Amino acid sequence: MLQPVVRLVRLNRLPYAELLALQERWLRRLQAEPGSEALSAAEAGALLLCEPAGPVYTSGLRGGLTPEETARLRALGAEVRATGRGGLATFHGPGQLLCHSVLDLRRLGLRLRTHVAALESCAVRVCELQGLHGARARPPPYTGVWLGERKVCAIGVRCGRHITSHGLALNCSTDLVWFEHIVPCGLVGTGVTSLSEELQRHVSVDEVIPPFLEAFRETYKCTFISEDSPN
Repeated sequence: MLQPVVRLVRLNRLPYAELLALQERWLRRLQAEPGSEALSAAEAGALLLCEPAGPVYTSGLRGGLTPEETARLRALGAEVRATGRGGLATFHGPGQLLCHSVLDLRRLGLRLRTHVAALESCAVRVCELQGLHGARARPPPYTGVWLGERKVCAIGVRCGRHITSHGLALNCSTDLVWFEHIVPCGLVGTGVTSLSEELQRHVSVDEVIPPFLEAFRETYKCTFISEDSPN
């Protein structure tokens, strides 16, 4: 049986709005009627990887930011955007690996909950490959990947007609001060960390991408086809 194929699109540093626009183009492509798009039967979608070019706070379907909070965060010099993903408010910015997985779960043989667990497994594996063996996923209501009581990777996805979007945000060398202006993901009494913070050395997004792709390929049992970055 042939492995499903995922288009790998590496975007380098990119404004968050441009990432969302590219994601929407891939969603339309996967949601199109059969025969109207040039997708082979083996193609399951795309993996969009980037590092945000600037600070942005995002809220999910459950909200998380009042108009007053939005004005306060914008006054800090950050962008604020509402998104269609699950979850509450979080932060994206330089030093963070953003992975938006636009996938047809039927072609991968996955359910939504299995997909979320697979994303968590990928982030746990990256932590292990970097030498952090205490990383783990936690049961609901906690999503993402944790090192003790500190979240190193946030996960929020959207799914409609078996097609997912959004994905994960892994803190590599993120300036963690930005998280102090919100309650990340609505979880009180927990903290946020990064690979750089835990390893006490600078860990770049570029350093993390190869082990992340290795973990993704193994977890999703897929092959990659590289696609030229549009930026």
